[in-house]
Amino acid sequence: MSENPYLPATVEVLDVISESHDVLTLRLDVKKTSHMPGQFMMLSVFGFGEIPVSVSSSPTITDYIDLSVKKTGSVTSVVHETQPGDTVGLRGPYGRGFPVDEVGDNDLLFMGGGIGLAPLRSFIDYIRDKRDDFNDVSVLYGARTADDMVFRGEFNDWRSMFNLHLIADMECEGWYGRVGYVSELLSEVTLDTENTIAIVCGPSIMMKCVVGELKKLWYPDDKIILSFERRMKCGIGKCGHCNIGDKIVCIDGPVFSFDEVRDSPELWG
Repeated sequence: MSENPYLPATVEVLDVISESHDVLTLRLDVKKTSHMPGQFMMLSVFGFGEIPVSVSSSPTITDYIDLSVKKTGSVTSVVHETQPGDTVGLRGPYGRGFPVDEVGDNDLLFMGGGIGLAPLRSFIDYIRDKRDDFNDVSVLYGARTADDMVFRGEFNDWRSMFNLHLIADMECEGWYGRVGYVSELLSEVTLDTENTIAIVCGPSIMMKCVVGELKKLWYPDDKIILSFERRMKCGIGKCGHCNIGDKIVCIDGPVFSFDEVRDSPELWG
């Protein structure tokens, strides 16, 4: 990576992986990155713009990094035209990631919605590669339809190691699993709330509902970990685009415990 925090390094796209009809993963030629699960990079398409993207690959992988991008606007639409062999700009990693070294003897409960599974995947795969270092792991994931689910090719691998439960907001052809919302999957797992850390990422409305359900279970605020996606511009806390109250998401986050941000009026905005 570039030594100048404002100057992107030029990196090659090794592969482009389709995750769903509107999400793809760029596999980039970045070796020995220092990122931790939950951190993000600033990805630029030269001549079009720059966007913040969570790293979706595990730090245990040392010969590339994955960035998973949903098509939502002009820059992401150009990203979706990228081909293997193209070059893109990259700055980072930035932000505070998940508390990997603070998990201790706690069990882990991952709850993701839609593209929110991307940063969670980085931590989940990290645990997979260091399985003996972690206790029980449950992954609860949902999307609008089964066709909107990302990383589907990895579900069998995760299911062999973790407690994986899936749900779709609505029925679609070929889907025989549960229909409903991610928060409803809490009924399928047995939780020791004093000894389980919940890690949540997804659309704001999904995260709000999940936190509400976790609080009904008397979950301690400091054991609810949230990864926020806000419109970040510079990535280094200078532009003021990503504040939640007095917190700057790209510096103080994007990962926060609920007790750090629960009183912010912009929390679910």
